[in-house]
Amino acid sequence: MYDVVVLSLAEGQGSGGQGSGGDACGSGCGGCGTPATACAPRVPVLRCAEALTAAGARVETITAASDQEIDEVLARFDGPARPDGLTWPDADSKIRLVVASATDGQLRAVVRRMVRRYAPPPSKRPADLPTGRTVPDLPPLAILPLDAGDTTDLAAQLGLPRTPAQVAAAVLSGSARRLDLLRNDGGSVTVDGALVGGMDDDGRAVPWRGRVEVDDAVLSDGTDPILACAIGNSAGYAEFAGMRLLADGDAVDGQVEVAVAVPTIVKQRFRGTKMRVEVRRARGRAVSVLPRDGEIQFLDDGVGGAMSRKRSWWTEAGAWAVYAG
Repeated sequence: MYDVVVLSLAEGQGSGGQGSGGDACGSGCGGCGTPATACAPRVPVLRCAEALTAAGARVETITAASDQEIDEVLARFDGPARPDGLTWPDADSKIRLVVASATDGQLRAVVRRMVRRYAPPPSKRPADLPTGRTVPDLPPLAILPLDAGDTTDLAAQLGLPRTPAQVAAAVLSGSARRLDLLRNDGGSVTVDGALVGGMDDDGRAVPWRGRVEVDDAVLSDGTDPILACAIGNSAGYAEFAGMRLLADGDAVDGQVEVAVAVPTIVKQRFRGTKMRVEVRRARGRAVSVLPRDGEIQFLDDGVGGAMSRKRSWWTEAGAWAVYAG
């Protein structure tokens, strides 16, 4: 039977852009001063642990309040020492991981630490690294949604088990589905998608200008006013302000789908002009966004940030995996 770690993140962990490497919750869990290890687990976590224990698994529940504490859990999935000195995941590990996440940003925080742990330096690329990848096959994990009623999170989009009992059964069945992962040159990852562009206080999109390229396709040369740019690894960022942006996000096709919404003026005979929104789409392995007029806002897996320099995302096909039941 397996050892299972049910990992929760303390309040505030996973809400930052690139991770601070320190205590993301201030002085403790939720800033209350109580160490994260002393905070009581959420009800879904307890029920999942109970279901796993009833099935014969040895279960440990952990609440991590920093990147270091996440890393300590992930270290359990390290494989044997290699002649090249690289840290590599153990493909035959008997330990299984459940990530209890309140948001996709928390899930991303764990996957990001996996990538940082196992991605070899470019100068030490080993022969057994899959072609077209910068990371090995990351250890599978189960997603335990803490908000069972959320129908928009990544687990819902992928049709994964949602109840504690279903998640426990999926972990013990061992059936894993490999998924694409987006890495970016800011040092982070994207499991669902990103939306570049902000809104004003009245909820209206604020136009911005930037060069958007998908492989060799140019969606904007930097002269167009862009209302929004969606970068989709799955389907969660398909719509913006009532507009359909992404046509068909797919987390297993090895490509990223990108769309930009651009307002255009249409002349109408005898009726003056009107504005319509043109949506330009492309698919490819990589996308870059270069702002032209200073800082622009973005959401990446629901986590807010800002950029004023070029940012690139690229696809790592099949890099991570989830227990799918």
